Amino acid sequence: MTEAHNTDALPAPARGPLHGLRIIEVAGIGPGPFCAMMLADHGSEVIRVAPPGAADGASAAAHRLLLHRRPTLTVNLKVPAGRALLLRLATGVDGLIEGFRPGAMERLGLGPDALLAANPALVYGRMTGWGQDGPRAGEAGHDINYIALAGALGRFGPPDGKPALPANLLGDFAGGGLLLAFGMLAAFHAVRGGAPGQVVDCAMTEGASLLMTMLWSLRAAGLWTDRRGANLLDGGAPFYDSYATADGGHVAVGAIEPAFYAALLAGLGCADDPDCARRDDPAAWPLLKRKFAAIFATRSRAEWEAVFAGTDACVTPVLTMAEAAHDPHFAARAAFIDAGGIARPAPAPRYSGFPLTPAPAADRAALLASFGIDEAEQHTLIAAGVFAP
Repeated sequence: MTEAHNTDALPAPARGPLHGLRIIEVAGIGPGPFCAMMLADHGSEVIRVAPPGAADGASAAAHRLLLHRRPTLTVNLKVPAGRALLLRLATGVDGLIEGFRPGAMERLGLGPDALLAANPALVYGRMTGWGQDGPRAGEAGHDINYIALAGALGRFGPPDGKPALPANLLGDFAGGGLLLAFGMLAAFHAVRGGAPGQVVDCAMTEGASLLMTMLWSLRAAGLWTDRRGANLLDGGAPFYDSYATADGGHVAVGAIEPAFYAALLAGLGCADDPDCARRDDPAAWPLLKRKFAAIFATRSRAEWEAVFAGTDACVTPVLTMAEAAHDPHFAARAAFIDAGGIARPAPAPRYSGFPLTPAPAADRAALLASFGIDEAEQHTLIAAGVFAP
């Protein structure tokens, strides 16, 4: 009775820093699986509970790399026995992750009140775009909507164009999955110190706002304006921007400090240009950007990479994903690993005391047995429509 589960041959921390934590992940998309992946990468035992059919289709393929290193139990939560099983499993774990709209889990009888009554030490992690309450709580949305409302989307793009999309990295993964993982770890720490179980309400729009804390500080100091592409870190400064090269590639320039700026000018061959001495004058920035752009356009990306290699000019090539996976620096650090023939980022950060070892396999029978559900009861659950036979 083997349950379908992800078997990518990926390394896992041997009794990693989160060893001993057991977590239920109610299957979702994007930020929820990323949160679960982070917790599993660092030693937690995470068990994914998914509805029938969740392992099929394009969505599963798109999330394949997010789902590694944890077994999947296919549980039909539409039948009473399936809901009762999840409630029972929740009594034997430290945490639960879910990413449905507010009220969805409550309608199943599996909301925080029910689960915390059954397991008072449970950390119940909730991932939503808008949060569990507020005027927009019940509305649909995606990363683009959350970061737009947070004021983050408007920070990207040229001053005379529309906002540029940073994929779904800022809301879903940084302001969502990573923040929920942090929040749950904080709650686990509190529970282990004697605090009661609790709900962690992670709203991606608030996570995106939190990531902008330094920009809010700069704005309060009069050092940041709401005009896009006119500030130090948003492409307004000539020494913090990207430039096209002769071969159609691009280089990224981050020469903020004076010494780094001097190295940039030396590489560009314009150290004696009096206009370049006006780096701290925003009125001169458009002129300097035009000059830098003209110089960078005279050589290929590889040629500029060679010019600035080993310097502190903070000039790097803008790589594609395929190029990044084979970059010599990443290769030296084994920063990308093979996942069943697919390149993927290795778990991060790294720990000196936890060497990486292959992840163990798991099957449904053994997994349920670890919760005290024997073979006879498993057959009863199959007959009740909880599992596929």
